[in-house]
Amino acid sequence: MSPQRPFRQVNVFSADPLGGNPLAVVHSAEGLSEAQMGALARWTNLSETTFLLPPTDPDADYYVRIFTPGGELPFAGHPTLGSCHAWLAAGGKTRKPGLVVQQCGVGLVRVRCDGPRLEFAAPPVRRSGPLEQDLLAKIAKALALSSSDIVHNQWVDNGPGWCAVMLRSARQVLSLKPDWAALDSLKLGVVGPHEAGHDAAFEVRAFVSPGGYEDPVTGSLNASLAQWLIGAGLAESSYVAAQGTALRRAGRVHLRKDGEGVWVGGAVVDVIRGEFSL
Repeated sequence: MSPQRPFRQVNVFSADPLGGNPLAVVHSAEGLSEAQMGALARWTNLSETTFLLPPTDPDADYYVRIFTPGGELPFAGHPTLGSCHAWLAAGGKTRKPGLVVQQCGVGLVRVRCDGPRLEFAAPPVRRSGPLEQDLLAKIAKALALSSSDIVHNQWVDNGPGWCAVMLRSARQVLSLKPDWAALDSLKLGVVGPHEAGHDAAFEVRAFVSPGGYEDPVTGSLNASLAQWLIGAGLAESSYVAAQGTALRRAGRVHLRKDGEGVWVGGAVVDVIRGEFSL
């Protein structure tokens, strides 16, 4: 008989249980093969499913493997916050007060748990600098924009391969209807400023092609966007980004820079708890 494994489905980056980005978390995942993990991620059909395991690094509190329906990821933002929340809720004890150390494919990721919300330290950007002119032209065509609509651009790849463009306004970002075929194999973030008085400074959208997928709320993209925007003087040292509006979600990502780097935070709430047999 298959063992019973605790399971949670949590909502990340929104206190509204149905307003953020869902994540499936499997506790006590020892004994599951990589093939089983991949199969379960395809079965849940969420953007990510994570598996909590004992750490192999003596400095880590737990080890997490992160799967999409298409394969394993070395790091992702909303799975980091959601997995940390699930680990703590299941009775996990930190080695250092107020700080969880997560082990994953990119190494060790710090998660602060002593403030109003969980927040992870943005991993270093692997590729930065301006986008190539032919790539900018491709993006403009895929988004039905003129070249003058793109006011800033940057490689913001911290592992998944993100590139990003900034438009003149959040309204323009929300109006986009991408040509998925023209986007080809890009992972593209688009950001635009909100008008004064909005609860968020920027609107963000994340387009993942091939597959024609828009991610509801994306921690990894917002992490590297913040490193770019704050570093270039395009954003304050602390701001809130809205994401998911176009998908009828209400994601809010809290970004801030301190002496230790950029931190990415958001609400996490339990939605489903149970067990599964596999």
